[in-house]
Amino acid sequence: MSYRNRAVIDTVRTLAFGAIGAAYAAVGAQIDEPIRLVYILNNTDQNLWLSDDGVNNKFLLPNRGFILLDLTANKVRDDGFFMPQNGYWYAKHAGVAPTVGGLYITLIHA
Repeated sequence: MSYRNRAVIDTVRTLAFGAIGAAYAAVGAQIDEPIRLVYILNNTDQNLWLSDDGVNNKFLLPNRGFILLDLTANKVRDDGFFMPQNGYWYAKHAGVAPTVGGLYITLIHA
């Protein structure tokens, strides 16, 4: 069966533990599409701050934790909220620099 609407999973965006400092760093490539779903995994040994503007703290992500943002739950292709394109996700440590792992972000668009 062929469907008109389909989910497209972008290549994972990563930031290794050594690149996570006290200032915000961009995580992977620029966002090219309006995003419907965001999965963020903190596979480091420290808590991290996340931001969509690189200035303001938006989410505190605990070590070994994840965030799943379903921005367009129960909506069709053009309905609901979308994360805008042409932006980035940013991360920094929340007081102590991580010593292992990395941060991984998977984005899904229609």
